[in-house]
This record gives sequence, structure tokens and C-alpha cells, in this order.
Amino acid sequence: MPRLALTLSLFLALLLPQGASAWGPDGHRLVGSIADQMLTANAAAHVKALLGVGLREAGPWLDCVKSVKRGADGTLSYVTDKKYEEPCTPFANDHSAMVDYAGRNWVDCVYPEEPSVSANLGCHNTYHFDDVAVQRDRFDRNYVGTNEHDLVAAINAAIAVLLDRPAPPPFDIRNKREALFMLAHLVGDLGQPLHVGAVYLGPDGALVDPDITHTIDPSTETSGANSIKDPQSEETEEGNRNLHFEWDRTPAAWGTTAPQVLVDAAKALPAETGAIEDWSAAWATDTLQMAKKATANLKFTQTGPRQWTVAFTDRAAYFSDGDDIKKQQLAKSGARLAAIANKIWP
Repeated sequence: MPRLALTLSLFLALLLPQGASAWGPDGHRLVGSIADQMLTANAAAHVKALLGVGLREAGPWLDCVKSVKRGADGTLSYVTDKKYEEPCTPFANDHSAMVDYAGRNWVDCVYPEEPSVSANLGCHNTYHFDDVAVQRDRFDRNYVGTNEHDLVAAINAAIAVLLDRPAPPPFDIRNKREALFMLAHLVGDLGQPLHVGAVYLGPDGALVDPDITHTIDPSTETSGANSIKDPQSEETEEGNRNLHFEWDRTPAAWGTTAPQVLVDAAKALPAETGAIEDWSAAWATDTLQMAKKATANLKFTQTGPRQWTVAFTDRAAYFSDGDDIKKQQLAKSGARLAAIANKIWP
């Protein structure tokens, strides 16, 4: 990809808050639960043999890895996060594997010099997202917000390992178990609209197009909508919820095991065709269309450097429509995860 696009993408990764994770643990378990119910007998047996758990339980693993921190002396260790530890309990004896994975994927891509980030953020965090401008109509490697270690590339790297091929650089994937843990999470990430599409804003809150301007103003960066607060959201210790979080969150009533309506929706989707290596880019294009809907008719106001608020024409209708989009995307993600496993282990 062009050097400028790569530089800008790395800069965006630098600004991504560590807490960002598509769907949250409940959503990832829903995706895995759907996939579990769509696996061939052979695929289900391979999943169980590799992971020791089903895809529902495996879904949060890659976010559990974010509890691996680098200390002042440069060593990595798993630091329990009480706010997130419940979905990580199935892996209480797997912390050393998480540290190993994070360590091998910590400095395999180059960030601009930034000590505060280098101390806490490994390259593996960039595997979870793309930041393609919502003005684009498809995923394309030439666009700003993509890079060789983004979400689409990470999915393809994990698929390669499951197909007995080496993972392309910069990925370091030790074995099929690690690759499947990655897929159990990242295919879910790919369905969350704001993990693929991004709004780039000018000081007046209007959309700007980085693929035309070839510049990104650091003072107006939205960090994948993590820097866009919703003043009408519930207050937390960190303040009001941001727009990215509100798209991550699934209603509590949906639970963590897929209801039949979601499974039925997933089973009704057309079967995947073409080369498996092309699937993730096609899915990213589909999700980008959802990102357009997720960011349409919103008003953004800058309140400080990299600080924004959002206003809605009709907030209740926006989130009602958003729940419908989430249901569609969760169903797609579950079906896609199953499609990969079934293709590899028919």
C-alpha cells in the first residue's frame, strides 16, 4: 500500500484506546454460539480438539490477551482486569499462552516513536480493526485506514495457518490452536460496523475524506469513534459512553447464547462462494455499508483536541435501528465463522 496510507494507519493505531473491542464479550459469545450450531460434525470435532472449548467460549480469548501488559523493565505479564475477567475465566490456566502470543506479536509492526504507547500497546491490538473512511464504497488495500496488519489481513493470516501454510509477516502465529482462537474473535470484529468504517472530521464537524486530502489532523482524530462521546448516554466512572462503545454493546436481554431467531437468520444467509482467501475483504466491504448507516445523519461537535460529542436527529430511533443492524451483523458473523471452519474441515 502507499507509504502515506501506511503511515496514517499506524498513526491511527497509535491513538486507539486499549479498551476498544468489537461487540464486547457477550457479542463475541453470541457469534461463537451461532457458529457452533452451524458446524459440520468434522469441523466441530476439530474445534474441540484444538481449543478444548466450543467457539462460544473461545470468542473472548483475543480480548483477554489485552490483559497482557508490559512493565517498566520491558517484561510482559497477565494483569487481571476485574471488569473483564468473567469471560476470561475459561482461560485461567492459559495466561502463559496469552503472554507468549502477545510477545511474539508486540513489536512486529513499527509505530512512530511514542514511549507512553510503546509501554502499553502491542502491535497485536491493530489486528482487531480497519479504519476505512465511510465515504468509500468498498474495502481496498489502497485506502487510508488499512495496512498489512489490520483486521482483514489478520483473518487471512489465521486462515493460512489452518490450511497448513505459513502466516505472512508481520504475523507470528504459533499453531492452529492460536489461529483458531484468533478467528473465533476477529470474524466477530469484522461484523461490527465501527471496526471497519470510520468518520474523519474537520474542525467544523463535517466529514473530510483522507483519501482525497492525504492528511489527517491529529487534533480532530476520532480514534474509530472512541473519542466521540454521547452526552445522553449513561454516566460511568470514565464519563459518558462513546459512540464506538455503544456499537460494541449488545442488549443484556440477548444473553450470551444465541437465541433461535439469530441462528435461523444465520442459516438463511447465502453460502459463501469463491476462494476462502477473498472472503474477509468481501465481508469488510459489506460491513462498510453498515458503517455508513451507523454514522449517517449524526451531528458532531468538537469539544477539545481529539474530543467530540454526537447529537442525533432521533436518538431512540437511531438505537432501535442500530439493534436491528447488530442482529444482522451478529448473524452474519456467526455464519461466516462457521463457513471458514466448514470449508477447512468439511
